Amino acid sequence: MLNIKKDFPILDQAVNDEPLVYLDNAATTQKPIAVLDTMRDYYTTDNANVHRGVHTLAERATASYEASREKVRAFIHAASTREILFTKGTTQSLNWVAQFARQLLKPGDEIVISILEHHSNLVPWQQAAEATGALLKFAPLTADKTKLDMDALKALITDKTKFVSIAQASNVLGTVNPVKDIAKLAHENGAYLVVDGAQSTPHMAIDVEDFDADFFAFSGHKMLGPTGIGVLYAKEELLNQLEPIEFGGEMIDFVYEDHSTWTELPWKFEAGTPNIAGAITLGTAIDYLNQIGMDKIQQHEAELIHYVLPKLQDIPGITVYGPQDSAEHTGVLAFNIDGLHPHDVATALDMEGIAVRAGHHCAQPLIRQIAPDMEACARASFYLYNTLEDCDKLVESLIKTKEFFGL
Repeated sequence: MLNIKKDFPILDQAVNDEPLVYLDNAATTQKPIAVLDTMRDYYTTDNANVHRGVHTLAERATASYEASREKVRAFIHAASTREILFTKGTTQSLNWVAQFARQLLKPGDEIVISILEHHSNLVPWQQAAEATGALLKFAPLTADKTKLDMDALKALITDKTKFVSIAQASNVLGTVNPVKDIAKLAHENGAYLVVDGAQSTPHMAIDVEDFDADFFAFSGHKMLGPTGIGVLYAKEELLNQLEPIEFGGEMIDFVYEDHSTWTELPWKFEAGTPNIAGAITLGTAIDYLNQIGMDKIQQHEAELIHYVLPKLQDIPGITVYGPQDSAEHTGVLAFNIDGLHPHDVATALDMEGIAVRAGHHCAQPLIRQIAPDMEACARASFYLYNTLEDCDKLVESLIKTKEFFGL
């Protein structure tokens, strides 16, 4: 098991007179000292705009910014930094792809997503379909409502399908989807594959070339980095075909009174002053993850889930959603207590110093299927700094919560 809590100063505090147990990592993760130091150091030593100056600070900022792009490229095993676009996060990245899709979609075309998608990978496709006359289709869950129905997905993808957009890991069920197999299905039918990597990139090794994604999106703040920075990977040949969707400084080559031309990749798509500090600090977060090793991080989380999932399943009156086998799980555990609203569960756990999330988790169509009575659930999500002691505290506090409410 990893033992790195000392690297995360925010975890060394009491909440409601109890030691903090942070189990809301699917929403955002805490930041190690190295990441915090990088953010401070940038603003105290190198703060300048990138790509626009020849003075020393500008050159240092540009070098650090582009070095971070290379770190991202290597982290997800992309072929070139020209394929790495900095965005505000997964939501903006997926919105960009849906905007790009409008350049290619026409009436009668089809878009296939799944019922387990986060709203960020659903609403933009609704809008794209409405704007272009394309048809949006949803792949369902299996009968036991624990994972994506691959047979149904295969039947949905036809020669009419132009885009398939799927989360690699569910932010509710903890299910990991076989994106390499889905890429093969999409490409056999002439469609592009878009992968929402928000819940996978922080937790497992990613190789976009191996599973042949056309687009891949993720956020820095879910992988120890700061908020407001994310990444959109796209194959270079696609980016060369697509037009930018934001315009202004940075992304131009020449501007005339009646027309403009665009600069080369990747800056063609990065209009305006970017989140320089965020991008540089994301590079430090990647350094931290690499130092530990993504395989070790995935193993650590697997050990936590293998330990805590059976304990939750053994508590009478608790329903755990998603795969019931810990071997098929990410570090996300969604659950409900019979007779108790998940908001009350989260409030009770907070009194014990435990931070979990409660609600629909930006996945309302999925929640309506798995928890139709509540249309909400509680969610505990684990990361590399969580421990077996955190698991025990969660189980003990859930039992105490049931007793308090007389359940």
